[in-house]
Amino acid sequence: MKFIPHKYQQIAINKIFDTPRAGLFLDMGLGKTVITLTAIEDLMYNRFEIEKVLVIAPLRVAEDTWSKESDKWDHLKHLSISKILGTPAQRRKALAKEADIYIVNRENVVWLTNELSSIGDSWIFDMVVIDELSSFKSPKAQRFRALKKYITRSKRVVGLTGTPAPNGLIDLWSQIYLLDSGERLGRTVTGYREKYFDPDKRNATTIFNYKPKPKAEEKIRSAISDICISMRAEDWLEMPERIDNIQSVKLSEKEQMAYDQFERDSYYEFLSGEITAASRAALTNKLLQFSNGAVYDSDGKYIKIHDRKLDALEEIIELSNGKPVLCFYSYKHDLNRIMERFKNAVKLKDSNDITSWNNGEISLLLAHPAGAGHGLNLQGGGNIIVWFGLTWSLELYQQANARLYRQGQSENSVIIHHLITENSADEKVLNSLLNKKDVQDDLLNSLKAKYKV
Repeated sequence: MKFIPHKYQQIAINKIFDTPRAGLFLDMGLGKTVITLTAIEDLMYNRFEIEKVLVIAPLRVAEDTWSKESDKWDHLKHLSISKILGTPAQRRKALAKEADIYIVNRENVVWLTNELSSIGDSWIFDMVVIDELSSFKSPKAQRFRALKKYITRSKRVVGLTGTPAPNGLIDLWSQIYLLDSGERLGRTVTGYREKYFDPDKRNATTIFNYKPKPKAEEKIRSAISDICISMRAEDWLEMPERIDNIQSVKLSEKEQMAYDQFERDSYYEFLSGEITAASRAALTNKLLQFSNGAVYDSDGKYIKIHDRKLDALEEIIELSNGKPVLCFYSYKHDLNRIMERFKNAVKLKDSNDITSWNNGEISLLLAHPAGAGHGLNLQGGGNIIVWFGLTWSLELYQQANARLYRQGQSENSVIIHHLITENSADEKVLNSLLNKKDVQDDLLNSLKAKYKV
């Protein structure tokens, strides 16, 4: 696919070119990955300024997002990528591999710095990209302490985040420090606090938090304005206002083998009986249950299989910076497991819940598409949807999305996240829904071809 950058994307690309150590504070949906990869490709193959790039990202982003984005665009396909993931042995092998871009998950930053130190203190990266810079907001965290020792050796650094100050301006210091080594906000977090903040809640011996001094926000933003650029989606999006995001969920090798066996057995069981609309729906539901992480047994109880989608949902909530999330679940076991993990979750039951949601009083609202698919006005409460489990009904899918994606939406864009388990029925069902095909026929045809029946 040919990449033609929007105006705001070209502005961000130019910021990377012109600013050796830059912070891009871009909302979800603005394409920060392709922006950064485009700049990397130019700096590496046209300007010859860099040779090896380290990307630090959340685990699932490290596993899939950067490599898939590179494969998507024509001008990026030639970039070679090595993922420093998995076991220590696998990480070492990936680190030793020749590549343009090396990707490591943020949890392994400490391991990476220790590993490089053990083989001669050799920092091989002349550019570092920190995807979700806000995950380095704590100056006490080991990952921050480890990275700050080495990042000055890289001549280019890019920090990416849509939420640079999730808990207030106090979070900015360590993030900006990784960009400029303390030049703009001070060499220590203590000095930063003393200059821009006053103690707020405290007891006789402990300060619990700080509040900005008068005009502190204006002064902080002015101090970092030469190296940081901020863009909100509603100010810049030139595309239609709906943003569909596919969040890949990867099973372990053992879990994938179990799914493949379950799919095969379920399909042959389907063929052995009378093929009806009900049996087709039952087959689709069985496969989607497994993809979601649990299946019902013959006694009506459910068996837990994996928590991959729960982990992905948690990450989306974390990156949403406190914005309310409307999550559509498929099965009762989805609901139970989500509510076990997220104690603040509220199941949509009645008009009181609708009012509370639209008043901004619910941070995570759980709804079944069959119960929230028609006639509910939820657009006042948020603009983020997560499909924990897909429905095979195109009508329910479209109607459920229309609860937020409709006239009167309080935000200018609606982001719809789809948690899609790789190599499962999820992929086929999503493709069918987005292309407005008959989901069950499409799925059955794919299984027929797969098992050559």
